[in-house]
Amino acid sequence: MSRKLIACAAMAEAGAWVDESALRDQAELILEAAAGFLAVHENQPFPVEPTEISLLFTDDGPMEELNARWRNMSKPTNVLSFPAFPLLPGDMPGPVLGDIVLARTTIEREAADLGKPTDHHLAHLLVHGFLHLLGYDHIEHDEAHEMESLESSILAELGLSDPYGEFQPE
Repeated sequence: MSRKLIACAAMAEAGAWVDESALRDQAELILEAAAGFLAVHENQPFPVEPTEISLLFTDDGPMEELNARWRNMSKPTNVLSFPAFPLLPGDMPGPVLGDIVLARTTIEREAADLGKPTDHHLAHLLVHGFLHLLGYDHIEHDEAHEMESLESSILAELGLSDPYGEFQPE
């Protein structure tokens, strides 16, 4: 894939994150690889100009508030996705795809529990959130299998281990 598919804006609001430009660059590489994989292997269309994704890097307190407000769950979570517009897998995204929010403390704790580097787990969660923005879900068994297979394949392209190889998804 020679043309750029994704453009990211990043803000580090809370938590022990590295600087925003480094986070944006890292995330953009991961999401660009995911988009390229989907374009080639799933015939996912993308607009001529890169579709925009906003990334919010935060911590458990603000994430708990978002999770309570949008999902009625009063606890932090690792990643939340907010699509700009509803899409089904394979639909053409608009110029703005949506927002991905990530919670540092939860991600670090989960990475330690999984015995993985934090940046590998972060890559998985970025891909997971990105797939949600494109209309993938994991509520039904068949949908979960499809989404998890895509996550594993994309992470393999990035040289990262299969997140579902030893552990069941949450």
